[in-house]
Amino acid sequence: MAAAVSIPEHKLFESPNSRTIEIGPWAITARTNPISNAPECDALQAALGGVPLPEMTFGNNALELQHRPSGWRYVFQTEAALKGVKNGEMGEGDGGVKVGYADAWLRSRTGPSPELPMPKTVPTKPYDWTYTTTYPGHPISPSSPVAWQPADPANPVHIIPLAELTRQDPILFYAEIPLFEDELHDNGASHFLVRIRVMPTCLFILSRFTLRVDNVLFRNYDTRIYHSFTSSPPLLVRETSGWEAPYDWVKRRLPKRDDLTPLTDPMWIAKILADMPSEVSQQAGAGTRWSGLGTVAHVAVLQTSDA
Repeated sequence: MAAAVSIPEHKLFESPNSRTIEIGPWAITARTNPISNAPECDALQAALGGVPLPEMTFGNNALELQHRPSGWRYVFQTEAALKGVKNGEMGEGDGGVKVGYADAWLRSRTGPSPELPMPKTVPTKPYDWTYTTTYPGHPISPSSPVAWQPADPANPVHIIPLAELTRQDPILFYAEIPLFEDELHDNGASHFLVRIRVMPTCLFILSRFTLRVDNVLFRNYDTRIYHSFTSSPPLLVRETSGWEAPYDWVKRRLPKRDDLTPLTDPMWIAKILADMPSEVSQQAGAGTRWSGLGTVAHVAVLQTSDA
């Protein structure tokens, strides 16, 4: 039997809309708030250049990491995630998706009033109606810039250790932070969720964008960030992965042919896409030529006063 893992000293703080853990040199805060109200949505839409917002936009939600010795801070935040959505005509690499009544749907979301028929004189504002984004989080510490460098696959410390993450270690802190969700006018679903786990030996973040366009395709974009508390100097590993496959290819893998429920489960969708041969789900995809396909790993070293 594996030896018990000792619990490091840590502090937990909680308020109605946020939770924080302080552990070693780290302070990690998860903010979860209700869906943005009308004035907040208006301000956010203006900041995004007029892109219509998802039906459920959690504009005040965020996950923030702070490494106090170096001053390095990194966040996952709704506005930044939506800034990754294409605003304008879809081009090469954008992974544009079309359904039979996409044009009518766009007009319903970009006209002067979504509740009323749109006058022919009002032009449709083009944008990516699937809200596809490859947002991996972003730093907010200009005073202490940290450069992400390509990971060395031959270096074991540059690889996220799945064995450690699947151990039954105590979870000291866990949070799920939704950033946005949209049902694409009953054509499917698009949503972005960030999860974090802090364990005695490490922290692990999984940021996931999931897209289902009924009878067209499934798409998934994951960002994983791992940090071992024993790394010296402090090292972060970030892995970004994009998958895509035709709708029917995923549907064929249903455990029960008549039960479509798994097609709405992001965890099941992600597993199916990841289990497909990479030349299928990370190269060919669904034929959209989406530039987010594939897996890329980077590492970053945090500078401390002792470095």
